[in-house]
Amino acid sequence: MPLNRRKFLEKSAVTGAGVALAGAVSAPGAQAAEAKRGAKRYAFTVLGTTDLHGNVFNWDYFTDKEFDDKDHNDVGLAKVSTLVNRVRAEKGRRNTLLIDAGDTIQGTQLSYYYAKVDPITAVGGPVHPMAQAMNAMEYDAAALGNHEFNYGIPVLRKFEQQCRFPLLGANALDAKTLRPAFAPYSMHRLRTPFGRDVKVAVLGLTNPGIAIWDKANVQGKMTFPGLEEQAAKWVPKLRSMGADVVIVSAHSGSSGTSSYGDQLPYIENAAGLVAEQVPGIDAILVGHAHTEIPEYFVTNKKTGKKVVLSEPLKWGQRLTLFDFELVWEKGCWKVEKVGAKVLNSNTVEEDPKITKLLGDEHEKVVAYVNQVIGTNAAEMTSAEAPYKDVPIIDLINHIQADTVKQALAGTEHAALPVLSQAACFSRSARIPAGQVTIRDVAGLYVFENTLEARLMTGAQMKAYLEYSANYFVQTAPGAAVDPAKLTNANGTPDYNYDVVSGLSYEIDIAKPAGSRVTNVRFEGQPLADDAQFVFAVNNYRANGGGNFPHVAAARLLWSNSDEIRNTMIAWVKAKGSIDPAAFAAVDWKLTREGTPVF
Repeated sequence: MPLNRRKFLEKSAVTGAGVALAGAVSAPGAQAAEAKRGAKRYAFTVLGTTDLHGNVFNWDYFTDKEFDDKDHNDVGLAKVSTLVNRVRAEKGRRNTLLIDAGDTIQGTQLSYYYAKVDPITAVGGPVHPMAQAMNAMEYDAAALGNHEFNYGIPVLRKFEQQCRFPLLGANALDAKTLRPAFAPYSMHRLRTPFGRDVKVAVLGLTNPGIAIWDKANVQGKMTFPGLEEQAAKWVPKLRSMGADVVIVSAHSGSSGTSSYGDQLPYIENAAGLVAEQVPGIDAILVGHAHTEIPEYFVTNKKTGKKVVLSEPLKWGQRLTLFDFELVWEKGCWKVEKVGAKVLNSNTVEEDPKITKLLGDEHEKVVAYVNQVIGTNAAEMTSAEAPYKDVPIIDLINHIQADTVKQALAGTEHAALPVLSQAACFSRSARIPAGQVTIRDVAGLYVFENTLEARLMTGAQMKAYLEYSANYFVQTAPGAAVDPAKLTNANGTPDYNYDVVSGLSYEIDIAKPAGSRVTNVRFEGQPLADDAQFVFAVNNYRANGGGNFPHVAAARLLWSNSDEIRNTMIAWVKAKGSIDPAAFAAVDWKLTREGTPVF
């Protein structure tokens, strides 16, 4: 969708003038009392969430019960709302702002339902549950996340229209004009007892990886330059506009690393670099990495000033609080002190205002995911999938390979063998014996990935497998093997460990990374380097996600616009039954010096 310049300017004028006039009444009495003693000080709090991923209720639609994990975290905006209400009551409503750092409208069956099943883009369609909840909570601004683009720009634009707060993206540019496609910032006024308002600017930055991960949705429409570059452009402008405080809401982790290698000249997780390189920033709300950072200080190289960063845990499990203390000096407000902490949403009950508001939508989605679509001959689980070849992952690969074979029938590549990759997205996925529902299948594939077919060689597939094997912790022969400590080497997430069907191979975990994969065979014979294969692969991986070798540059033979999750649901519906005996096989195993680990 091209940028509507007139609408953008109108919206920018509104945000620049103060999206939230958050100070219509005096600050608490303590501040006024201190003013009588001669010191002019003012304190306020910025509350922050990130990576909400469609979570409103403390509910797991894949298990059809209240959410729980090993740490007994809770999720959802209904919980966060209770925390927000408490902080506002303590600090004074007019002394707070509420912002978000992105990835809002994708991740649960609730968000999927209102993007695909009963879409918000339909004529007379519903209001997105996340817009309803965030409007009711009176959010002041939210940065764009990369997953905002998963359902296409029209869905995102409709969501934007439904929000009563701006979606910010200073580095989300119209591809033709190179002008901001969304409001870059919002400006908020906090009224003090001393006559002069505090002007707080919120600069929104999103992830450059969108250009890779959602290429099909954004290519030729939007471009996403680096965070440091755009922050360096906008922060001085915000200061020149009179901002006393500058906060960055960045959908970008703090580690300084990227998962897409050298495919883009930008850093994926750049929040720390922004703090280090760009003067004039007071605090950064960090997103994207799904890690918890209560408080982290980065020293700016040019000014020596410390910038505070905080990242609340995903899905509404935590709420960040930035507490600012300002002092009036030489005719303007100066930040004297700022700190951060997080609150845990499992300490409070859900806000009945939010649960009542969206109760009907919740019930619709529960009914939807519990539809029976087939039967299963034997229970399958993913509990051991990270370190064993298990049938539930074989099912994904079987469906993907079958889909690609049908798609290429009658083409010049129809005779080539099809390999397929899959990863364990959830260690709690389960498809029971007996009746199978939509949520059973959807719970196995929790991301909105689509399917592609790429042309790969035997040598490239060996390199691919070798890279994937970096996931395992090197374990000496004879040493005890603890499955809980065997995986996720160097922080590699489960979704970046791929297994490949159609080949057989061993991974020797006693060997160092880079020399682990052995005995790679195709149809019982050693894999030839020059052999050609069709590789069924998800678009995240094919577009560079995880930085796996060769696949992003490989020739594209076919692609599908529908999510793999939907492909799987349709496959089960069409077949009517699942029988693991028809596709399950032990194609890979972990070894040490030729001896199987399990």
